[in-house]
Parts: sequence; C-alpha cells; structure tokens
Amino acid sequence: MNPREMHEGNRDAWNRTARAGYGAEVEADVAMLRSGGMKLMDAERGLLGDLRGRCGRAIHLQCSHGVEALSLLSLGADEVVGVDISEVMLERAGQKAEALGARATWIRADILETPHDLDGTADLVYTGKGAICWMMDLDAWAAVVARLLKPGGRLFLFEGHPLDFLWEEEEPGYVLRPSATYFQGAPTPERGFPYGAALRADPDRPVNLTSRVWTIGETVTAVVKAGLRIEHLEEFGEPFWDQFKEIPPEELRRLPHTFALIATKE
Repeated sequence: MNPREMHEGNRDAWNRTARAGYGAEVEADVAMLRSGGMKLMDAERGLLGDLRGRCGRAIHLQCSHGVEALSLLSLGADEVVGVDISEVMLERAGQKAEALGARATWIRADILETPHDLDGTADLVYTGKGAICWMMDLDAWAAVVARLLKPGGRLFLFEGHPLDFLWEEEEPGYVLRPSATYFQGAPTPERGFPYGAALRADPDRPVNLTSRVWTIGETVTAVVKAGLRIEHLEEFGEPFWDQFKEIPPEELRRLPHTFALIATKE
C-alpha cells in the first residue's frame, strides 16, 4: 500500500475509536478551557512562551478532538486551524469550539493533502503527542509544514520519544519487547491503541491500522531537508501519557519519553 492508502486505514480506525468515546469529554474540556486551563505539558508551555502578539494563526496538524489546538488560544494565539484525517474527531473539536465561541477552524484532510490556501499563513505549526507515528512519509509531512509557515514562522513538534516503542508497558522496569528495534525502518501493522477500541466499536470489520517509528535522526533530517532551520531539540523524562503504569516515577525518568523540536522558516 502507498502512504495515502495506509492513512485511510488509520482514518477508519480513528473514526471508530472516536465513535467508541475517545475525545468525547466535551463538557469537561470546555469547562477546563473556559476556566483558563490548557492541555499542554509544562515543557511545552515553557518552550512556546506567551503567544500574545506573536502568533496570529496557529495550525495544529493532526489535531484530534481539538483540546490542544484550543489550548493554543489560551496561550495567546489569535486563531487556530486544526487539520485532521478523522471527521468524527473534528466533530468533537467543533462542539468544543462552538461552546467556547473560539476562533477556530477545522479541516478534514490527509495531512499530506492539507489545502494550499493555508500556505504561508501560519506563525506557528504545532503537532505531536502521538502524531508522526501515523505519518508514512515524513519528508512529505515536513514539506507540508514548510509550505504552511510564513517566513519567520515556527514548527513546534512535541512528540513521544521513539525509544518508548521498545519497552513492555506492563513490566515494573525497562524490559525490551521481543524483536523490538529502534531502527524499525518501515511501516508495520499496529496492535496497540487505538486498535482495540476500534475493533470493539465495530467487531465485524477488520481494523487496518499502520504505524511507523521515526528515529530522532530521521525526524531532524526530514525537517532540515524541507528547508527549516533547527533552533532547539530537547528530550524529557516525562511521558505525555501514562503507558508505563508499573514503572516507578524515579525509574521512569532515567530515560527520555518525550522530545521537543523547534524549527524556523527563514
């Protein structure tokens, strides 16, 4: 299958996962955002800084159900545009934005086909937290980021560290998964989240879910090849979700679980 065919399989899986309830905490998310909260980790907030007066438009690629995109408004962006392949996730995002009266636009598209009328309009392209593992062509993804940014605009990628794909999730310490390799090098069928949720939502149809582990080197190289200048690369010991429940926090923080990459279009 080509990248777009694999993306379409992922679209179906995420639609089914959304129908099963993922991202459906509309009232809770609206209340959190209305009270001034935001769904951004401390490391993200520190690196993004106050966006007031510095970010006219933020585009969130793979925005899911919209809570991070709407958090960028809380951080000071004038408006946000969320792009995602799942129309059901975007329904959730739209419900939240409507309840908040937020300056938000939601676009259903394969990220590789993000509409060209957005080209050169973004002061900030934000993405991550389990996003690029669903991209089957990272060079094409980086080229989309580059065309969306204004001169001087920034890419902010805050992503799960690729090492996390190597560890068993139910063990009380770091145990390598059988046959796991950091250098996967190709798309593979995915049987982790959201596979089970998608199958439960529609057990009579197969789930065609594909992921890809991109090394830190591959990610940096794709961004540089797209013509962006790397300004910051940092790794963090805190995961963005609690997948390693059996590993004590002090043990967990001995290895990286997230990373931030900031790049600028000159």
